Amino acid sequence: MSSDTASSDARASHDAGLPYLSVVVPIFDEEANIPGLYAELTAALASLGRSYEVLAIDDGSRDGSFAALSAVQARDSRWRVIRFRKNFGQTPAFTAGFDLSLGEWVATIDADLQNDPADIPALLAKAEEGYDIVSGWRVRRQDTMLTRKLPSKVANWLIATVTGVALHDYGCSLKVYHRDVVKNVRLYGELHRFIPAVASSLGIRLVEMPVNHRSRALGTSKYTGLVNTVSRTTKVFLDLLMVRFLLSYSTRPLHIFGTLGLGSSFLGVLLGFWLSYEKLFQGQTLGNRPLLTLAVLLVIVGVQFLSMGLIGELVVRTYHETQKKPIYAIRTVLQASGPGR
Repeated sequence: MSSDTASSDARASHDAGLPYLSVVVPIFDEEANIPGLYAELTAALASLGRSYEVLAIDDGSRDGSFAALSAVQARDSRWRVIRFRKNFGQTPAFTAGFDLSLGEWVATIDADLQNDPADIPALLAKAEEGYDIVSGWRVRRQDTMLTRKLPSKVANWLIATVTGVALHDYGCSLKVYHRDVVKNVRLYGELHRFIPAVASSLGIRLVEMPVNHRSRALGTSKYTGLVNTVSRTTKVFLDLLMVRFLLSYSTRPLHIFGTLGLGSSFLGVLLGFWLSYEKLFQGQTLGNRPLLTLAVLLVIVGVQFLSMGLIGELVVRTYHETQKKPIYAIRTVLQASGPGR
């Protein structure tokens, strides 16, 4: 998206009476931080000189977060509070905010005030230069090394290597997106941290900016302890496998399953020929040979992989054709004006 296009879209959004910026904030048991969050967000967003809205997603909080948010919304109509029936997690919270957002640009931030709301104007200004995503990078991260910083460094390296989208800090919630990104990326599981990688299939322009990171002053972190660290690491790894599949084979599943199937079947047939040669020309018995079982198993597994690939192709075609979902993404159309155009 060019800066000229962004400017014209922004003017159209402003003319329509819609906010220029939407800020999405997932909240889970952050009652103590809500007054400070409101004060800091209001001060930071006032400096923009642009219309804005804040979508506070109460993700099934068990404390007084909803009451505190209700009080904020009662005195500031720019805030919208969406309360979940239970705790669904960060990805559904972000998704709800994206679905309900009205702004030309969408910023995301955590409610614990470790992200600094004062960084939002700089991220937005960078986005207006022609970027679709501006991602925060917590250069001086104020977290524990063993349970937070070290696993994060390993995860960031692994994600960047597997997806080919190089970011230093995938886990930073402080980001600014163009609305075209958040309205065209569907999130499931815990894919919110992978939005830049998933959106890369749309041909987005991405940049990373250093942002301030602060120690938690109030409330309790939801991700402390070794068990939580292991759990999060496992989920990140599994989600990474899915993202890799989505980026490479979501529209051609037969390519991956077919390759595995043909490779497995080829090895099985090759072993079968070798065992047949030993039986016919060397007189060896095959009844007690584990290789015979392996050869048969490889052929069966190969056929199953091929079948999965064909079924996957049918599912993908049904998905795209019934929903009229395109397999491409257009950035700009240039054409002459005239009748029928």
